[in-house]
Amino acid sequence: MKDEQLLEAVERYESPLYVYDADKITSQYHLLKNSFKGVDVKLFYAMKACTNINILRLLLAEGACCDAVSIEEVLLALRAGFKPENILFTPNCVSFEEIETAINSGVHINIDNLSILEEFGIHYKDTIPCCIRLNPHIMAGGNNNISVGHIDSKFGISIYQIKHIQRIVEHFNIKVNGLHMHTGSDILDSGAFIRGAELMYEAAIQFKDLEFLDLGSGFKVKYKEGDIVTNLKEIGKEISKSFLSFCERYGKKLELWFEPGKILVSEAGVLIVKANVIKQTTSTLFVGVNSGQNHLIRPMFYNSYHHIRNLSKAHLKKRLYSVVGYICESDTLGFDRMIEEVSVGDYLAIHNAGAYGFSMSNNYNSRLRPAEVLISKNEIKLIRRRETFEDLITTEIVY
Repeated sequence: MKDEQLLEAVERYESPLYVYDADKITSQYHLLKNSFKGVDVKLFYAMKACTNINILRLLLAEGACCDAVSIEEVLLALRAGFKPENILFTPNCVSFEEIETAINSGVHINIDNLSILEEFGIHYKDTIPCCIRLNPHIMAGGNNNISVGHIDSKFGISIYQIKHIQRIVEHFNIKVNGLHMHTGSDILDSGAFIRGAELMYEAAIQFKDLEFLDLGSGFKVKYKEGDIVTNLKEIGKEISKSFLSFCERYGKKLELWFEPGKILVSEAGVLIVKANVIKQTTSTLFVGVNSGQNHLIRPMFYNSYHHIRNLSKAHLKKRLYSVVGYICESDTLGFDRMIEEVSVGDYLAIHNAGAYGFSMSNNYNSRLRPAEVLISKNEIKLIRRRETFEDLITTEIVY
């Protein structure tokens, strides 16, 4: 996206404003898809990253499938036009009633709990196949919030409980058509994927009706200059080689599934905010903006880095600022950043906001969520209007 387009978008639809680049999303999809040679790969977009129907339809048109983690996401995916057979439902800690609702919609079911697997067997033996999510006990990714395959994680059934899984499967005659494993986010090298894959291969040999293996996702994206990112070509080559070798050992060709989210939409998104105040304290020069952790919680929640620059005055000399929000909490969006000199009213661009930006936004302090815009073929399209005060109170019941 060009700065002129970002400025035109924010002048047209005001700030704060989420802006997405359609071309970047589609190019990332095909970059990942084409990294696996000789393998039947399916990419299930992790829609929790950004659930706007226009983003979903954009990826659907490119051939993507969809990964949903709640029944509401299943409904959103169906609404966007995904066929049930192209939706994978991977919940955790949900009631069996929610799983039944998903089953009735016809989507793939991914189970990550032994008791739920038993319940599934009681109700659906011999009729509905399911996938099983394994916990490989591999620490991968940046921290415990985004590493979900370690021993203390709530996700998946322990790889060491394979025998227990088999007993349940055999007792209820459950058809297991896939195995799933996701170790976490921000994985740099192929090692974590390969270690997880090798564990999955050993488990998979014990299930005779498999149709696919799902290695999750976790590909690291670039947040700032000098960042080391996942080498997709290298990972694609290594995983393809090991997967094809396993298929020979298994006796038939399986599909290889991934669930990319961040890598598809993160770099495609920018959150544009406006400088409300410039505040000098005894130790810090603050830029206070008309947004905060209510719109982009990742810096406070994950200690994540998002590059920030002055969109209005890109030519000026840089000064050291801390960019903070207007929420009644510490909501630092960027600490000690060299940014082009900021004046009240300037627009700042916060990068890598396409993933887990709007989708994790909230109404804390009774603030309203921003609008969303998609730039596609140089056309600026409003894809979600800004919330109003009426939206904030519409579900309240006054008595």
